[in-house]
Amino acid sequence: MEMETTFSPRRKIYAAVMRILMLVCAGLTCALAAFLIIYVLCKGIPNLSWELLSTKPSYLSDTIGILPDILSTLYIVLATLVIVLPLGVGAAVYLTEYAANKKLVAAIEYAAETLSGIPSIIYGLVGMMFFCQFLGMKTSLLAGALTLVIMNLPTVMRTTQESLKTVPQSYREGAFGLGAGKWRVIRTVVLPGCVDGVLTGCILSVGRILGETAALLYTAGFAHALYNLKDGLQNAGATLSVALYVYAKEQGEFDVAFALASILMVLALLINLTATLVGRYFKRRQDT
Repeated sequence: MEMETTFSPRRKIYAAVMRILMLVCAGLTCALAAFLIIYVLCKGIPNLSWELLSTKPSYLSDTIGILPDILSTLYIVLATLVIVLPLGVGAAVYLTEYAANKKLVAAIEYAAETLSGIPSIIYGLVGMMFFCQFLGMKTSLLAGALTLVIMNLPTVMRTTQESLKTVPQSYREGAFGLGAGKWRVIRTVVLPGCVDGVLTGCILSVGRILGETAALLYTAGFAHALYNLKDGLQNAGATLSVALYVYAKEQGEFDVAFALASILMVLALLINLTATLVGRYFKRRQDT
């Protein structure tokens, strides 16, 4: 009787219909992603040139260059990672390995999840009021980087936390049994076993930094000036995503906008590929 129910024609039809629906959904998703990538690359790559990539804008000669935007993006990525990685990893280690008050840990985790869901334009508004005006940083890449630190801190902290929890407790107990102290166990046993989570959080943060626009419009500005690292962090500057908005919306330079979009698309693909390769590498190393 159970065999008849399991393999009844009605159940077979239902399973076949659901399988077809899932295939259709998967096909539509892949088709939309492929269309977006191909469309942006086909519209943007023909507009890329060495002159565009290696010069700065000149209103006297009516030329357009995105070298300042590339450098501003690099500066803000470096400044954000230098601050957010120690904070995020340190907070994750404390909450996972040291904190004894579980209610406090749960409250902090809930706050981190809430922060990750706040719209980025609110971060930009708060960053403008606090960093630019209250702290007197004015509109600068450093103010934008500090705003992005707040935005990316929950991502780094939560990914590191989840990775720390995957390290078997027996590893810790074995190290304690050999006489190692708490910090030595964390430094030599726990952190090396969860380095994949730290790198994953770092890569995800880089992707979010590259794609962020709204928060940086309020804090970093949209200047196309060429500076070194020290001066660049103290002055306003446009990242690639902000420059894309400015050229498309404010100046109507859609050829340049699509060129910038193709660069960002390639960077996003490279970041996702790097995350996949890093995950496979550390998984293979753990299995061996």
